[in-house]
Amino acid sequence: MRSISVLLAAGMVMLAIMACQPPAQEAGPLSEDDIGVIKGIIQQYVQVMLTKDLNAWTGLWTEDAVMMPPNSPALEGREEIITFQEMVAGPPPTEFVLDVLDIDGTGDVAYVRGTYSITMTVAGVPEPVRDEGKYLSIFKKQPDATWLFAVDTWNSDLPLSQ
Repeated sequence: MRSISVLLAAGMVMLAIMACQPPAQEAGPLSEDDIGVIKGIIQQYVQVMLTKDLNAWTGLWTEDAVMMPPNSPALEGREEIITFQEMVAGPPPTEFVLDVLDIDGTGDVAYVRGTYSITMTVAGVPEPVRDEGKYLSIFKKQPDATWLFAVDTWNSDLPLSQ
């Protein structure tokens, strides 16, 4: 009987402690600073692609990032993404533009929706290849307040060649 009384008393103390806790903070909208930082990362992404700086490019991704390239299975984790980039490595694009159409999110998650255009040389193709399309990227805010790519996907607006 005594152990039941002790358990009941402990339960009552726990309930009292929980009742005194402030309500959980709801995640607010992205700040203007966060939006500016994310736009900066998008421009940094463009620069590292134009210079083919794989080391700098790698640092823009979370360890558990997911890349979903067109016509390919999803790549899970930074290591798979790096392996994919090394596999498709060629000369840097001669032109690469990412336009941001929309940035939104709450708390430590944000998304960016936009368009891209790229011109690159492809081995065995005599003329430069141009593509344009759209992308959707999800960013996660890290404990040190930096934002990194967590999920990225894109696809072309151009019709498939016959």
